[in-house]
Amino acid sequence: MSLNRPIQEEDLLAYVDDALDEASRRQVEDYLSRHPDVARRIGGYAAQRQALRDALAPVAHEPIPPELNLARMLEARRARRAAPWRVAAALVLAFGLGGMGGWSMRAGMPETVASAGIAALAREAAASYRVYASDPARPVEMGAADRDTLVRWVSSRLQRPVALPDLSDAGYRYMGGRLVATEHGPAGLFMYDDAHGTRVAMLVRPMAVQGDMPMKAHAQEGVAGYAWAASGLGYSLVAAESAQDLHPLADEMRRRIADSFRQG
Repeated sequence: MSLNRPIQEEDLLAYVDDALDEASRRQVEDYLSRHPDVARRIGGYAAQRQALRDALAPVAHEPIPPELNLARMLEARRARRAAPWRVAAALVLAFGLGGMGGWSMRAGMPETVASAGIAALAREAAASYRVYASDPARPVEMGAADRDTLVRWVSSRLQRPVALPDLSDAGYRYMGGRLVATEHGPAGLFMYDDAHGTRVAMLVRPMAVQGDMPMKAHAQEGVAGYAWAASGLGYSLVAAESAQDLHPLADEMRRRIADSFRQG
């Protein structure tokens, strides 16, 4: 069944997620062949999605821990060796984790936290930075002149107001940004650079868990950053691992975002 309507953003995201039927997929591919600028953007989304899948691949192949074996849990229930609410919670956990394809603990955190919390936000920010910050021709989709339009668009897609701090007195010029796809839905990616051409980017998206978290450092595959969450929104400021003074810049960005919401 074809789409029978103009191609929309959700169709493009469904194409990236391989969630279209064959007829709809052909229609989107035909659209992309006639719109190379959109094709480049969607290609970036696909590369980002694959990078996230590659990063999580080791988790998907980990064996199920014995304590989460469904037969054992049912046997324990029949023997009434566990309280009913604990068995029910274990069953929900088993089926939920099975659907997500991962069974390990990350730094002592439950899998849901590791896959949707600050750790996931950091991975997504690093993946987006690798895709877009290295692009010499089009690192952003909407430039600095369209700042207000982009903020409204991202806020609408995230269904949360987004604040974009001015870092010019810290030596960083706002370049522009874009809406990006992550494993946890849409996110805003905003890019800055300094007089030496060093690019830093802030990724922001809603948090399913860990809605308020202190700032944590992270580094992976040549990208370093700081991530935190406040009032249900997650932020990660990232740059090349060699970038200097990223911590004070992240502190300043966090302070200015908080100030803008207080003033608003």
